[in-house]
Amino acid sequence: MRRILVAVAAASTLLLGSAVQAGAAPPQPSPAALPPGWSASGRALTWTSERPIPPGDAAVEFWAGDRLLGRADGTRDLRTFVLKDGLPADPADLQVRIGGKRVDAAAPPSAQRRTKSAPATLPARPAHTVDPGVKGPYRTTTGEYSLPGVKLSAYPQPVEMQAVVVAPRNAPGKRPLALFLHGRHWTCFTGDDPDAITLEWPCPAPSEAVPSHRGYLQSQELLASQGYITVSISANGINAQDRADDDGGAQARSSLVRKHLALWADWSSTTRNKAPAIVRSVPRADLSRVFLMGHSRGGEGVSRAALDSLNPPPAAQDDYRGRVRWNIRGLFLIGPTVFGQNPQPDVPSATVLPGCDGDVSDLQGQMFIDATRGVGSGRALHSALYMVGANHNYFNTEWTPGQAVGPAFDDFFGEDDPLCTPGVAPARLTPHQQQTAGATYLAAAARLFVGGDDRVRPLLDGTGVRAPSAGPATVLSHALGGNRTPVIVPDRSLTVGNARLCEQVSSTPEAACLWTEGFFTPSPHFVPFTYPEPGRYAVALDGTAPATLKPAEAVSVAGSRSLALRLVVPPNAPATSFGVAVTDDRGKRTDLGTATISGVPGTDLTTSYWGQEVRLALPRGVRTVARLDISPRSAGQAWLIDAWGWRPGTPAPRPAPLSRVDVGTLTVEEGDSGTATYAVPVRVRGKQRSAVRLFLTDRLTGDVKSWVADVAPGVTKIDVPISVTGNTTFGGDRRHPLAAKAVRNAVVGDYDGGLDVNEDDPMPTITVTPSPATAAEGSPVVWTLTLSEPADDYLYFVFTPQAPTAGPELSSTDVDPVWFEENAFESPEPSRPLSQTLLQPFLAVEPGTTSVELAVPTVADGVAEGTEHIRFATDVYPADFGDPITGPVFDGTVTD
Repeated sequence: MRRILVAVAAASTLLLGSAVQAGAAPPQPSPAALPPGWSASGRALTWTSERPIPPGDAAVEFWAGDRLLGRADGTRDLRTFVLKDGLPADPADLQVRIGGKRVDAAAPPSAQRRTKSAPATLPARPAHTVDPGVKGPYRTTTGEYSLPGVKLSAYPQPVEMQAVVVAPRNAPGKRPLALFLHGRHWTCFTGDDPDAITLEWPCPAPSEAVPSHRGYLQSQELLASQGYITVSISANGINAQDRADDDGGAQARSSLVRKHLALWADWSSTTRNKAPAIVRSVPRADLSRVFLMGHSRGGEGVSRAALDSLNPPPAAQDDYRGRVRWNIRGLFLIGPTVFGQNPQPDVPSATVLPGCDGDVSDLQGQMFIDATRGVGSGRALHSALYMVGANHNYFNTEWTPGQAVGPAFDDFFGEDDPLCTPGVAPARLTPHQQQTAGATYLAAAARLFVGGDDRVRPLLDGTGVRAPSAGPATVLSHALGGNRTPVIVPDRSLTVGNARLCEQVSSTPEAACLWTEGFFTPSPHFVPFTYPEPGRYAVALDGTAPATLKPAEAVSVAGSRSLALRLVVPPNAPATSFGVAVTDDRGKRTDLGTATISGVPGTDLTTSYWGQEVRLALPRGVRTVARLDISPRSAGQAWLIDAWGWRPGTPAPRPAPLSRVDVGTLTVEEGDSGTATYAVPVRVRGKQRSAVRLFLTDRLTGDVKSWVADVAPGVTKIDVPISVTGNTTFGGDRRHPLAAKAVRNAVVGDYDGGLDVNEDDPMPTITVTPSPATAAEGSPVVWTLTLSEPADDYLYFVFTPQAPTAGPELSSTDVDPVWFEENAFESPEPSRPLSQTLLQPFLAVEPGTTSVELAVPTVADGVAEGTEHIRFATDVYPADFGDPITGPVFDGTVTD
């Protein structure tokens, strides 16, 4: 399969160079129009990296300017990435982004210098009187269990049920359970060779499995000493197979987490005598007090497990179908992905945003905070922890050089970056400092969410204090939920004066909050779910005039002690002050004082336009807010994300009865004529009025239609009609993508689906002439491939050299060396038979045409060799690169 996919990268060579296509010229761009490293065949688009791209957690995305083309599939060579249906009409501005950061080329000059200032050094926050990073009174014990694997999703290989347990010794009574889930990493390694890492499962000999689940022992030890049973589970089997899932494996990871929780529920009650030895040797687990930690894609996985536990998925799409016998009290998420932007809003969470993250570098985990606004009860606290100087990998020791048993690397790839390059940047944390800070704030979240100790809340909620055990790490925090009431949450109902209501995800610079010509999303608050994305707003403040913000109706702040604002200023901005005043529903104006913030430390390679929380005391006489005035004291850019009435305390979350929405996939036959309309199954489970935003993508233009669907109580489905026109020509299967995002009183589980249209017409029959083809040495061997009738979409042909049935075989040095390298991705030297190389020519037949030529250019070497032979086996792929059929054999001879 690797060779077949690698062949896609050679497509442009045959289509645009040595192969001559009959009829009209193919629609592929000329080689000059494609940036270096790119190739195209039909609508398939391929990028080949100059360096290996190790498997990570962020998706590899292809973009054309400011338009997302799709998520590309990687190959086993870790260099080649293919988007099957992604070629845009104008390919001049092709880009590859991973975690929002461009990796295929330098940024355009206009986006290259988002800030020219040196990284700021923020003053140290005062130390909090409560330090959750101090070890507790219990000694600990460690062990592992490994059980038979389980079937998940549509994966062909079972997923392991393996975990490392660290628990307190002799702790009284049942103990709370903390479960850890690592992220997406390569799965297999051989020795210390960084080129011998793979994404396979199970690992073939002599390679070994990467023990990613053993990478959090420091955090496990800390929690265990404080009385928690901790279990860190392995998910290599998902990491190696999650490319089969539209959601990146989130549902599979949820199922794996819940299967482990179900085992612990059994082991703590009826089947303890059958539990693994390490489980029997520790106290029983209290499943009413469960805490989940997820790193990277593990973060999205444990969040989905929390959602699935409160809002069960349809049985047909869930691999765990047992009862929910646990209560998830809180989540701790480290550099998480959140492709679906689908948090359960009523489960408390704390999310670490690593300031030097080189993997999930857009810091999309911010959506675990922002995407909860207005969705659930609003009582659960959702904390964001911006950790300056931390990268993505080093929270896991098995992903850290010098600590891992196999190859490991620093995911931050910038050289001489003054904030994030080790040895250059004073603020860059060492692995031990980063791991210690991570463990400390994890313990803080557990202590607040599970232990109910409100004294630790100021470390998480934007109060502006630090944990002494976190050492030199600068950790900034803000939060939503808890004891907050909304004052200003920007939407179209907000009246704005001397400022601009801006779109967080926009396709035009005039409307956008922060425009970077589609290259990079420099603010975690503006990470898109799709592009563009209506309905998400902030307020861009005019640095020269007071801004007046009026909600549609006066809002109550009765009981609030402060007004809390989340304000963004550019990275490294000097101390910036804002005068703040409120006017109540009787017209009385009250000046609250001055809010001052400095820019978050940042460079060109970091995502540092981040909202900092500032609070101003509300006098007791202020009970409503009808108008908010923000007066910049100095010129400069600033954005208001939102404003809230705040008071101390952490209320019990009390989950709201939310509807669950799941976007399904409907599969239909194309038909021979006429137009039929189908409804994609968007299922709703719940009895309350709710709303979701739907996004339907036009598969040909890439345009996205978006609308809010209001769901009345008792409604069980949302109708999304899609029309399909049938014909009698072959074109391959097609998908019409549909996605959903919660707006109000709902959660979205399966957020990605659509209409799959099966081709019901046979593929044209294929003939090849001449057979065999003959050429003299120095001339091309040319075959003509002919279809019995035109297809209405591209057909792709992959040619694999075979040993001839008789006689000597043409060698790698008998063909043009440039052609060979472009079609084999290796050197023709040393000379060897073509069937022993990676040669794989590739070409396409354009829709509406019936023939194409394959030409193999040979060279005259002046050596008497006699007649030599060449033979190709053929795989024929439809336009969506679905299952191929076996095509005809191409035989040829070359005379001396």
